[in-house]
Amino acid sequence: MNTYEQARMNMINCQLRTNKVTHDGVLSAFENVAREEYVPESSKAIAYVDEDLALEHGRYLMEPMVLARMLQTIDPQENNTALVVGAGTGYTASVLAKLVSVVVAIEDTDDLVDSMNDRFTSHGTENAVAVKADLIEGYPKQAPYDLIVFGGAVSEVPETLLEQLAEKGRLIAIVQDANARDKQTLGHATLIEKHGGKCSGRVVFDANTPLLPGFEAKEAFSF
Repeated sequence: MNTYEQARMNMINCQLRTNKVTHDGVLSAFENVAREEYVPESSKAIAYVDEDLALEHGRYLMEPMVLARMLQTIDPQENNTALVVGAGTGYTASVLAKLVSVVVAIEDTDDLVDSMNDRFTSHGTENAVAVKADLIEGYPKQAPYDLIVFGGAVSEVPETLLEQLAEKGRLIAIVQDANARDKQTLGHATLIEKHGGKCSGRVVFDANTPLLPGFEAKEAFSF
């Protein structure tokens, strides 16, 4: 077992299992995706620490425990189609690809999209694809989605993405206080489900996750 493999097992046993992650599929997916391959070269040595790691374009690789609990909450199934919004370097999409049928990972810059697709190819992840799209608009061409996962915190979930959620679909996002100014302000992991064409949400746990650029709270006018 090399250093990274040992670090991966330590992550699973010390960060995930000890923090209420019990879903066998999720744990197996985390074990079988090399997290160090999704961070800059300078961050490989700390790829498995229990904190968010900075990437390019204001993206972050989400803390392992937070991501694992999010994925456990939406209970991925083998026949599901999933959308990852603000997928960054593709780690979340690669983990999800171990659990579902199809993953669409959207980003808004060519370099992030190209690097993701290169990683999917090099790691044999044939059921995931990265596509360039406006994150707030989602990717309606492939909708509806059984699962939608955000790669960072948001001030609110756009209606455009709720519309792309399938009947009985599950969406998970870290939603921050709309009045928060700090990018590291405590947020709430919020599960949104669609039944009878209507969406309802509930908070499942608290999480401190950086905001996705473009999903900041809109400034309110004051008089």
